[in-house]
Amino acid sequence: MLAAVQAISAALGAVSRKGLEDCVRSRFGRGWALVAMLSVVVVGILTLAADLEGGASAVHLIVGGDYRWYILPFAAGTGALLVWGRYDTIENILKYFALVFLAYIASAFASKPDWGHILRDTLIPHWHWTSAYISGIIALLGTTLTAYAYVWETIETSHDRPPLRRLGLVQVDAALGIVIAGMTFFFIVIATGATLGAAHKDVETAQDAAEALRPIAGQFASVLFGTGLLASALLAVPVLAGTNAYVMAEMFGWRASLDAKFARARPFYQSLLLSVATATAIAYAGVSPIKLLFFSSIAGGIATPITLTLMLLVAGDKRVMGRHPVRGPLLIAGWAVNVVVVAACALYFYQLATGAGS
Repeated sequence: MLAAVQAISAALGAVSRKGLEDCVRSRFGRGWALVAMLSVVVVGILTLAADLEGGASAVHLIVGGDYRWYILPFAAGTGALLVWGRYDTIENILKYFALVFLAYIASAFASKPDWGHILRDTLIPHWHWTSAYISGIIALLGTTLTAYAYVWETIETSHDRPPLRRLGLVQVDAALGIVIAGMTFFFIVIATGATLGAAHKDVETAQDAAEALRPIAGQFASVLFGTGLLASALLAVPVLAGTNAYVMAEMFGWRASLDAKFARARPFYQSLLLSVATATAIAYAGVSPIKLLFFSSIAGGIATPITLTLMLLVAGDKRVMGRHPVRGPLLIAGWAVNVVVVAACALYFYQLATGAGS
């Protein structure tokens, strides 16, 4: 599902040479552009707060101390790096951090799960009419199909300005990256399920989650998980803060570039720092990192149909895409994904209203 969405967003950015927010504003006007901006920024700030807490918790696992000590330094350091560093350099360094997630693949095999059971439940759908299961569905969709991922794809691809003769390769590249991420996620689920899940242990803290790596890391599980969690936060925070700033800049017509000097893109950087500051305040509100991550994922799932619908409309519109509108199976797949997310949102709100499955 996410591969289809990312391929569509890559096509939109490559052909229009604009980010999604800019496309929505030029095609549907400032009203819908404001709706799109708010759906991205609000969820982005909540997710940013969760990732700031996650990064601080990672430092706590590695060096000790109360994780709340590290929230402000982590936020300040990330904000300063985005304002005064070059994004190309930051990106080239951070992409290697993702290699740490390979530990979960090894942990999945070291946990010795029942692979026949896993294969059966992977291919055969099953259903539990419980509030936890329904919330899990919308949170899962929200954390993977969250708007900032495909909005960022449109922004990044539009800035790269690939030649249109390579449009197919651009879409394949976007989709393959998601397939690899999805495979990694699959092994994270297995490793977690075969350890914490098999023991019916609730995950309330980062220390609890670290137990999923104990089969291969032993006493070093906390350090290894902390390294992975820190890598995840370092990868996510710049994209979240940058996406918020770009979306606001496209809404209000500001100059926007993470490679520009502060003086040449002042409103853009001010909006970026405001996002980080607001998220930092939320991170100090007293909600645990795991719960905040879960709540932000639910918010992302609820907001996704808004931006996804607008993206599908502009991606298939010749007035935006000229001779290269998204058509055929890919556009059908995009709308099918949207139907799934809308149905999940409806089910979630029905469960909230009726208390069914509680």
